[in-house]
Amino acid sequence: YAWDANEEYLFKAMVAFAMRRYSSKSTTQISNVLLCNVTDRVSFWFVVTDSSKNVTTVPGSEVEAAIRMNRNRINNAFLLSDKTLQFLKITSTLSPPVEPSTPVWLIVFGVVLCLIVAAIVFLVVSGIQKHKKKNKESTDRENLEEKVEVTLENGIPCEALDLKAGHINGVFAADDDRFTSL
Repeated sequence: YAWDANEEYLFKAMVAFAMRRYSSKSTTQISNVLLCNVTDRVSFWFVVTDSSKNVTTVPGSEVEAAIRMNRNRINNAFLLSDKTLQFLKITSTLSPPVEPSTPVWLIVFGVVLCLIVAAIVFLVVSGIQKHKKKNKESTDRENLEEKVEVTLENGIPCEALDLKAGHINGVFAADDDRFTSL
């Protein structure tokens, strides 16, 4: 950061501006702000003199209050922040920490509740699918058993044929004892 006579003039102007806004007097001039012990690291101390009595200085409490009230304007003039532009003995005007609109515990509660609801829905859906599958298997077995058991033909129950093993009709079976020989 290049600190030169122009930057000094801007700083003096900003302090004079702060003093004018604080005291509501237009008597503070840029020449009333004195910089002392300016170093290469842009470190210095300053005093503000009273323009009506050019010798006396303005009390430090008034200068602190004026700078505290206009701190944001001074920071913006130098494109700095409270972390980079530091006034000793004047507390920084950092903004309060940002609080989320929703408390953290409520977010965690919502996530846990969603997981529980998802698990319950999963269990219910998988149970319904298993129940449907079990019912389908049992109806398929019943249908097969109904086909195999007994069929009615002209009101007379007949056994179903087992096509693989075959079926012997007793009417046409040759039974030598029942017939007389010729």
